[in-house]
Amino acid sequence: MDKIRFFGEQIAHLIEELDFRKEPPELYDPIAYTMNQGGKRLRPLLTLLACDLFGGDIQKALYPALSIEVFHNFTLVHDDIMDRAPLRRGKETVYKKWNSDIAILAGDTMFALAYTYALKTDAEIVPEILTVFSKAAIEVCEGQQYDMNFEQLASVSIDEYIRMIRLKTAVLLGASLEIGAICARADQNDVRKLYQFGIELGIAFQLKDDLLDVYGDTEKFGKLSGGDIATNKKTFLYLKAMELANNRQNKELKQWYSQNTTIDPNHKIQAVKKIFDELNIQNLTGETMTGYFERSLAHLDSVHADATRKDDLRLFATQLFNRTY
Repeated sequence: MDKIRFFGEQIAHLIEELDFRKEPPELYDPIAYTMNQGGKRLRPLLTLLACDLFGGDIQKALYPALSIEVFHNFTLVHDDIMDRAPLRRGKETVYKKWNSDIAILAGDTMFALAYTYALKTDAEIVPEILTVFSKAAIEVCEGQQYDMNFEQLASVSIDEYIRMIRLKTAVLLGASLEIGAICARADQNDVRKLYQFGIELGIAFQLKDDLLDVYGDTEKFGKLSGGDIATNKKTFLYLKAMELANNRQNKELKQWYSQNTTIDPNHKIQAVKKIFDELNIQNLTGETMTGYFERSLAHLDSVHADATRKDDLRLFATQLFNRTY
């Protein structure tokens, strides 16, 4: 069995062992519903791969890895409320299945549980882990606020967007790797290099997410195709299109993205995609994404670690980059 699959099974088994059959069920049922949906679980996998990279005992990294996965799912529960998203991983979101109040409280509980799980490792490294975890948690919230701010701004630059996704998405990938390396007592210089690998990979990952939202298969992707367009999200694709658009295209994009509601969202999505296609946005996004991915691998190459174990991380990163869902 390959290492990535084995580590994935370790994480899945740990999540399956979590007991959310508690009172009140209105609080814990949504948590169980969220945690049992599966998903990529890439963040805890990165934690275990980082620990293994430096020859560490992954058993000591399992609960810190779990804490990151629970925290990530907490952010999704709250994000779906703010985005009014009906689907997550192909299923109803918590706020849609129950209501917003329950989703908020369930998310708050998941946030507290994440810290509880982070404590379950060697006591001497807990302060360092919690420092990394807390910094990432704050930055993720900063990123979400920037994302919401962008909804009210008429103009957002690509640099501002990259800063936002670095905070909202990439820092948690970086922290996942950093925490795994801490569990293995890695050299601080290598920890920093591995963190930068995660940051660049995280930006590439989010750009791929933006791309799949428009050009991916809804059934595979687990979210509505074109959902970012329907909700006027200023993603990289939109911002690049606005940068390159002629007068007609600029006017049409602004008109479509000024609509808060539309009778036929599919008509809006197809009209915007047509402009994206005219401007070759799919390929341009892919080129930018590739640049971040290649820089991430350069950071990984600079880490002093066993070459075979680095290959495991490189393989996993490549799978993320090439994913179709």
